[in-house]
Amino acid sequence: MSDAKRQIELLQESGYSLRAIEYFMNRLHVGRIARPSVRSAYTGPCGDTMEFSLSIRADMIADAGFEAIGCAGSFVAGSALVEMILGRDIEYAASIDEEQVMTHLGAVPEQKKHCICLAKRTLRRALAAYRAGEARDETDAACANLEESVQAEDSNQR
Repeated sequence: MSDAKRQIELLQESGYSLRAIEYFMNRLHVGRIARPSVRSAYTGPCGDTMEFSLSIRADMIADAGFEAIGCAGSFVAGSALVEMILGRDIEYAASIDEEQVMTHLGAVPEQKKHCICLAKRTLRRALAAYRAGEARDETDAACANLEESVQAEDSNQR
C-alpha cells in the first residue's frame, strides 16, 4: 500500500470526510498569495499557528491563501474556509461560523473541531486588520517565526 493510500485510510478511520481528506491531500489554498491586501497570523491555545493572506478588491475577496504549522485538522479548516470565502464579500466572510464550516466539510474528528475555531479566528483577525487600514501585516509576536519554521520543515522533508 502506498504512503498516500495509507494516509487516506488513516484520515478516514480518524473521522475525516472525503472532502476534508481531499483538501488535506491536495493542500488546497496552502501558501501565501502575491501582493496581499492584508496578512494576519494567530496561534491557538493548542499551539497550532495559522496565517491568512487576503487580496481584497472593492470589499470582495479576490484571492486568499493560508499557511499553518499544525495538524491535519488545521490544514483542512484553513482550506475549507478559503474555499468558502473566495469571490465573496468581506461581510459574508466575517459572518461564517463553525457550523457552516463543519457543514461544508461534512465531518472532522470531534477532537479536531477546535481547528475550525483557529481558522475562523485567524480570518476574522485578518478582516479586522483590513478594516482598520492595517494593510500588509498584522501578526502576533508568536507568529514572527512562521516563515522560518515552514522553511525549516520544508528543508527537513527534503
